[in-house]
Amino acid sequence: MYLGISFCGLQPTSSDAWSGKYRSSFLFPSSEAMNESEDEPKDFIKLNCEKLSADEVSELVISPCCGAVSLFIGTTRNNFEGKKVIHLEYEAYSSMAEAEIKKICRDVRQKWPSIKHIAVHHRLGLVPVTEASVIVAVSSPHRVASLEAVQYCINTLKATVPIWKKEIYEQEYSWKENKECFWADVEK
Repeated sequence: MYLGISFCGLQPTSSDAWSGKYRSSFLFPSSEAMNESEDEPKDFIKLNCEKLSADEVSELVISPCCGAVSLFIGTTRNNFEGKKVIHLEYEAYSSMAEAEIKKICRDVRQKWPSIKHIAVHHRLGLVPVTEASVIVAVSSPHRVASLEAVQYCINTLKATVPIWKKEIYEQEYSWKENKECFWADVEK
């Protein structure tokens, strides 16, 4: 009797279909799947002066129950409105910034209940051209939730989190406010 089932390119024949060769991996949950319940949703928030790693951040959110990891990486570009940017400098009110990012994570979980893990890493201090200043990663069972959650995270971070950016040009510098920032209109 031929079963005609393919598992990752393996086609069991009648002689080995129900032997120990395949039974353990197809009929019984693996220890990894059994530990899935231990894989509780987590938020990974980090603000520091070290270079950010997209690989490190995406690894934090990977989960065996998720088929999607969405990632946003904000990098320093070499120009702004015709001026040559040398580098950026970021400052933050760290304890308040972390508290605001935790609120964002809670909001994400309310809006997209299927989200598993969230990572938000923001670099402080000097950030050279082409290097990452912020990385947001989100995992979920399906891509739509993770993509929407990443966009919400970065937009809300820029609007509510007390992190300030200074652009250093060849001859001058300028403190930048995020246009999304809710307090930007209050002062005008």
